[in-house]
Amino acid sequence: MKRVFSHPLIALALGIWLRLFFLLKFPATSGDTALYEELATNWLKHGAYAVNLNGVITPVDVRMPGYPAFLALVYAVTGHTGEAARMWVMLGQATADLLGCAVVAVLALSLVHLADEPINIRPVFRAGFWLAALCPFTANYNAVLLTESVATCISAISFILLARLAGSCADLVFPPRRPKGSWDKSPEYGAALFGLSVGAVTLFRPESPVLLVAAWLALGWFFWKHRNVQRWFKLALVSGLFCVISISPWILRNAVTLHEVQFLAPKNTTLPSEVSPVGFMAWEKTWLYRLSDCYAVTWKLDEENINLQDIPPRAFDSAEEKQRVAALLEKYNQDQTLTPEEDAAFGETARQRTARHPLRTRLWIPFERVLTIWFTPRIELLPFAGNVFPLTQNWEDDREDQVVTAGFFLLNIVYLVLAFSGAWKLWKWSVRARPALLAIAAYLILRTAFLTTVEAPEPRYVLVCFPAILALGATLFASRRTPVAEPQ
Repeated sequence: MKRVFSHPLIALALGIWLRLFFLLKFPATSGDTALYEELATNWLKHGAYAVNLNGVITPVDVRMPGYPAFLALVYAVTGHTGEAARMWVMLGQATADLLGCAVVAVLALSLVHLADEPINIRPVFRAGFWLAALCPFTANYNAVLLTESVATCISAISFILLARLAGSCADLVFPPRRPKGSWDKSPEYGAALFGLSVGAVTLFRPESPVLLVAAWLALGWFFWKHRNVQRWFKLALVSGLFCVISISPWILRNAVTLHEVQFLAPKNTTLPSEVSPVGFMAWEKTWLYRLSDCYAVTWKLDEENINLQDIPPRAFDSAEEKQRVAALLEKYNQDQTLTPEEDAAFGETARQRTARHPLRTRLWIPFERVLTIWFTPRIELLPFAGNVFPLTQNWEDDREDQVVTAGFFLLNIVYLVLAFSGAWKLWKWSVRARPALLAIAAYLILRTAFLTTVEAPEPRYVLVCFPAILALGATLFASRRTPVAEPQ
């Protein structure tokens, strides 16, 4: 049995089987899928990053161009577009995800190497590869046309470059015991590569520069502590500059085509003909934290009727407020279009609710969203309810559903516990590893805080954090190598 778990090819075979299982058994669709396919098709056929509005090809900036470029590449290679190419796209995503498993294993090695001591690296590499290959939370997103699979793979590379950058910075204060590679000796070179990689992820997920900010904060603390702020400023400048260089084609395209200075996709990504529902989203932020509420309310906006009975009681502070929302929804449901006047009325309701209970809007609801994002079964793409509690009632209603849901819920907690334990072990093990650990921790905190502000608290938005979670879990298996005594 030990020999079975020691061979990475077995993990690779099981990883392939797991991804094919999701692709063939549970292929899924998303509301964004059609938009991405339209952008990719127009880009490939007409050379324009655009959508069709009233029969006219109209340039837009509603999504970052990385994933449409990936789709266009698959379309060009296979000769198929749209629905006909979806299986090819999913196979491409599975390939990227499997590559990401190897990158996670290398990331685990990069983290333990920061200890700068003789280490048994094989258990760490094996654990990293097995944890990543058999992770169903990343594997099942290969079966839907969304950015997560490719973005997660590139994020894993960014984490490696972050670890190497942090290690080269630590070498300035703690001289390494072992010889380093040429680029490990130059923090500026490492900062440039790290900036480029963050820019590459940004082309898929616009909030990715949070990783850059997290690195600046962690390294800033490190250099301030060791009185070398000037070196930190130089590294921050280099990494930021190369991040901008990485996304510069997108910036130039927006300036030339749309005549706007736009570095990222706008937060409220609406088409030119749509009204940004700022007031409606502000109202949602005073009560919405469950993913099921997104299906009932958020994702129906401007497409389907929104039913008052689907909105939970916590969305209303009084009968009068409920009647006011009911009247607004009745007007909206007449043509399923939110007018600026209706949006403003929802915004006023949000301001009144926040004034009555400021901590609810600014603290408790965001905290509930954190729990939704991190402590969840992560089976939103699978045909299961996803409700863990109440245990007894769910067991009586559907035992198979409850077993799968509870199993995925516990597995998610296991991954998080392993990551925390590995990080704590590495923190106590070596001071040289602490800048990298602080940067990863800062990233997880900042990204989570940002995600509590978006309109839909989707668990998939933290999948790009899982390379770090899995790699930290693998470091728990690290052990110091006992030196072999030389013969007398």
